[in-house]
Parts: sequence; C-alpha cells; structure tokens
Amino acid sequence: MSSPRTSRTGNDVNGEGSLLSKEQLAHLEKRLLQERSKALRALGMFNLSAKGDRAAGDSDLAAYTDHMADQGTEAMEREKAALFATKEGRYLYRLQEALRRLYRDPDNFGRCHATGKAITFQRLDALPHARYCIEHKLELEARER
Repeated sequence: MSSPRTSRTGNDVNGEGSLLSKEQLAHLEKRLLQERSKALRALGMFNLSAKGDRAAGDSDLAAYTDHMADQGTEAMEREKAALFATKEGRYLYRLQEALRRLYRDPDNFGRCHATGKAITFQRLDALPHARYCIEHKLELEARER
C-alpha cells in the first residue's frame, strides 16, 4: 500500500503540487550533471584524437609510408569518430535541455511533454533527460515500426 505522500505513479508528492520531492530533484540534478561531465570528457577525447590524427597526417613522410588500404581504414575510423562525436553532441544537448527544464520549472520537471502525465522517478533515474512517460514513448516506437 502506498503512503499518503506517494502518488499512483510512484512519485512523491510534496503537497505543493510538485511531481518530485526535493530529494528526488537533487538526485536527478546530480545524475544530469554527472552525465553531462561524461559527455564533455568523451567529446574532449574525440577532439584530442582528431588533432593527433591531423598532426600525424601532416607529416611529410605520411604520404609515402601509408598503403592505400591503410589510408582507407584511417578515413573510415575518422568517419566513425565523427559520427560518435555527433551522437555524443546530441546527447549533451538533451542533457543541457533537461537541466534547463529542471532549473526553470522544478515543480513540473518529470511531466510528459505529450500527455502531461507524471514520468516515474524510476524512469527518470534511468534516463534523467526523458521527456516522455513510458506509455507515450512505447506508443511512438510502435508507430515507427
């Protein structure tokens, strides 16, 4: 049985109409900041790797020592790294947007953008930048198939 301070969705209700308790909001803020830090580190490593590749490619001997197959492999690796950086950049953007929503309107953080229903704390803990409740997300995925 749930306590009077717990809603049907499993989220605490603090009497002020907030979807999440102050402790839950603090926990999610910490998770978002940790994820943002990891994403920034990953992008930083990509940047260092890209600079190193360019420096190695600028060597006068590079054109003479690399076989065409090696050059093709290096080009493919650079392309994969660029795709990774793009994906990581999009992830970083979603984290930043979630932090903005959290800071701008903490009482409504965790509300589904499509249905207005509360997103469960368990979902937000697993995916702190989630914008949709699981029901709506599953519906969207079903439509894509």
